[in-house]
Amino acid sequence: MDLVNASISGPTNIGEMAPEGNPAEADCYKGQVDELFVKVEQLEQRVNEVEQFYLNTTTKQPNNSRNTLIVKEKHIPSIKKLQQDASRREATAAKRMQDLMRQFGSIFRQITQHKWAWPFLQPVDVEGLELDDYYQIIDRPMDFSTIKNQMEAKDGTGYKHVREICSDVRLVFKNAIKYNDEKSDVHRMAKKLLEVFEEKWLKFLPKVIEEEEKREQEEAEAEISMQLAQEASHAKLARDISTELYDIDMHIEELREMVVKKCRNISTMEKRKLGVALSKLSPEDLNKALEIVAQSNLNFQANAEEVELDIDAQSESTLWRLKFFVKDILKEDSNKDDKNNGNDNNIVSKRKREICDALAKTAKKRKIKPSS
Repeated sequence: MDLVNASISGPTNIGEMAPEGNPAEADCYKGQVDELFVKVEQLEQRVNEVEQFYLNTTTKQPNNSRNTLIVKEKHIPSIKKLQQDASRREATAAKRMQDLMRQFGSIFRQITQHKWAWPFLQPVDVEGLELDDYYQIIDRPMDFSTIKNQMEAKDGTGYKHVREICSDVRLVFKNAIKYNDEKSDVHRMAKKLLEVFEEKWLKFLPKVIEEEEKREQEEAEAEISMQLAQEASHAKLARDISTELYDIDMHIEELREMVVKKCRNISTMEKRKLGVALSKLSPEDLNKALEIVAQSNLNFQANAEEVELDIDAQSESTLWRLKFFVKDILKEDSNKDDKNNGNDNNIVSKRKREICDALAKTAKKRKIKPSS
């Protein structure tokens, strides 16, 4: 991850910088650096969690929702509280639906007490009436006693929505209409009762729609609240990670300065080689090198089109960082070259030149002006 890598950038090869003749002290510095790397790896996992959350989140809120989150974050309930609220809301909605089903019970009783309801009160006696083809024609038998039992069920297997009861009442009549001949009494009775039921259902339907809209609104508000709470939680996590990364970066900087104070100075020959190496960097790598200089010298204009870099004027810490940066670049180039042999080396070199040329054309043209 770029953020983590940036936080631990710089000379971590403590052995090369540490005081000569004092391996124990060098090992101590290495141990501290290793501990910091472990912390960074742990932070990487947490950062990946935050990144994955925002990648998978599809927000249905307006574009200004994130600004609202920043302003009102302190007033957003915790995820745990929202989950508790959701449980209470679901229980309340279930009670309201139970009340609706009890109200619907009066319609159900009126239908079942109708003088033509007797053929539908109990399950069809298929064997007694010798209805051999009944199950071939009727896929799902239904009767009023079965509906009543399910309406009164206390073990959680009963109806959850009043529309389920309505559907089964219709099924009773539709089965009778489908199986019996149009001229039969049962067919006519079922058809008439279905008309009576539909009239009563239409009068009752507004209550059902009102409850459904209320539940839909509650669920939408709960979803937005949960989304905001999750974003607030991950925003806090991101801030905490940023703070920890800053602390690690400061700790590394302290270690670097401690080591530099105890180490030899960069030699004149090393400075000369470093200046030559910097002038040969690609535009992209040159930008990174100049940023290293700017970090310890606020007056250094790293973004200028022509940069004057006085190697002798740089601090030992900056020189060591530049030295290891160039060393890593050369090592990467060497590893790439080692993977090729024969004519492939020429192809790679040509390709690298082409890439550098392309970068030079597209990037802002910059060069290091030798210091006077």
